[in-house]
Amino acid sequence: MYEELKSIIEQAWEERGLLREEATQEAIREVISRVDTGRLRTAEPVDLAKSEWQVNEWVKKAILLYFPIQPMRKMEAGELEWFDKMELKHGYEELGVRAVPHAVARYGAYIAPGAILMPSYVNIGAYVDTGTMVDTWATVGSCAQIGRHVHLSGGVGIGGVLEPVQAAPVIVEDNCFIGSRSIVVEGAHVCREAVLGSNTVITGSTHIIDVTGPEPVTYKGYVPPRSVVVPGSYRKQFPAGEYNVTCALIIGQRKESTDKKTSLNDALRDFGVSA
Repeated sequence: MYEELKSIIEQAWEERGLLREEATQEAIREVISRVDTGRLRTAEPVDLAKSEWQVNEWVKKAILLYFPIQPMRKMEAGELEWFDKMELKHGYEELGVRAVPHAVARYGAYIAPGAILMPSYVNIGAYVDTGTMVDTWATVGSCAQIGRHVHLSGGVGIGGVLEPVQAAPVIVEDNCFIGSRSIVVEGAHVCREAVLGSNTVITGSTHIIDVTGPEPVTYKGYVPPRSVVVPGSYRKQFPAGEYNVTCALIIGQRKESTDKKTSLNDALRDFGVSA
């Protein structure tokens, strides 16, 4: 279905001189338009039941090629002024999106009907699905994939990944609750219905330790479905001595009886942990 577009993008990626051609520029802009409207994604689920996703490298290439073909221009809003080459997203009323001042999303980010943007920022290539709340001062980085009915609490930082093009973006699946000031970066994958307590940091190399069984089980860059996660630390030996290293602890599983829209405090109460 997209083979012609994909072929043009791949050729331009290998031969940048093609960016001067109108046909190439039109193909790039068509890809960005389709990403903006959710018809194309930089990554998409293959099997949500197994939390399997595929990265569409050629779409990420199109986004990277979009930057050099866009002219710089002055942008103004009253007394405020910017100088940039990327357009902003418009038409929230028609899109069915609630966007509170000063919410900002770049053109090329898909925001689904029913999503709510508090004063926040969503970058190009991102996908924010229906019913999701991007709370105050939260950021959704380039190409990040945010599922349905997710709550990104105040100050949450969802990282962006454009390069290398084969790298998976940050993925937060349906019905997750990400506590305030938490950080999820470096292509980390938070599976469906997981809860991250406030200030939890998940990177591609963070030790995510399940401490619910008789022996610890360690994951890296991956939070299993329905996990309840809080910040933690573990002792590690260095040449200069032994020190605490930040990690994340899986302290339990979200109960089937727990409302998916429950507050963070409610989700953690059963485990004796406050938000």
